[in-house]
Amino acid sequence: MAVVRCAWAQGSQAEQVYHDTEWGVPLYDDQKLFELLCLEGAQAGLSWSTILAKRAGYQQAFYQFEITKVAAMTDAELEALTQDARIVRNRRKIYAVRSNAQAALRAARQHGSLQAYLWGLAGGAPVQNHWHTASDVPADTTTSQAMSAQLKRDGFSFVGPTTCYAFMQAAGMVNDHVVGCFRYEECAALGSKGNRE
Repeated sequence: MAVVRCAWAQGSQAEQVYHDTEWGVPLYDDQKLFELLCLEGAQAGLSWSTILAKRAGYQQAFYQFEITKVAAMTDAELEALTQDARIVRNRRKIYAVRSNAQAALRAARQHGSLQAYLWGLAGGAPVQNHWHTASDVPADTTTSQAMSAQLKRDGFSFVGPTTCYAFMQAAGMVNDHVVGCFRYEECAALGSKGNRE
């Protein structure tokens, strides 16, 4: 019997694996949340498949997204990355990773952790949606609009409402697998546990 997946995951093997193992799983690790937020920001104006193909390069370029190390990166390091083909060579996006790391450290100090801050902006618990087709899934929501506004106030960049919603989907803050997808029930079960492992 054929496995049914969300339509967006059909493009490549990498997208399929990402869909099957990560997308929509509630995530509570500060470093991994920071990585996702940065990667979603890098995607702005591009396709997710492009970013996924460069993910290993991003991890190498930005110290596996270890927040304190990224926050301390020098201008010289960032300038070198503008010539690095492993990542998207957009100067504003590259510098945004460092400024976002600095903003993440401030948020973590204020809220106890980055995950407490980000999950607080997302409503605190996974939202279980019930979409039947890809066209049902919104590009943004009032929650992602509010998250975007707050992130910008707190010094983050490349965090528009659509980027924030894509981040919420990826981090399992919303379960946007379509109901026919084999991962829908699995992610719903993970979301209902509320565990923070």
